[in-house]
Amino acid sequence: MAIVVNLDVVMAKKKISATELAARVQITPANLSILKNNKAKAIRFSTLEAICKALDCQPGDLLAYEEDET
Repeated sequence: MAIVVNLDVVMAKKKISATELAARVQITPANLSILKNNKAKAIRFSTLEAICKALDCQPGDLLAYEEDET
């Protein structure tokens, strides 16, 4: 996967649990888990914005591009 989600790293730095973040962002814990575990195929900008607001971070803190190893 070329885009890597570093949500778990940012959550750890901000000391916020998945349950608390899911409640703040108003998404299900299951959907948050999909994002955290790099299983998501897409993310809505409104969800990304809500996560950034809740974690006081930038989208670039959450997302990174890595070359595929092929």
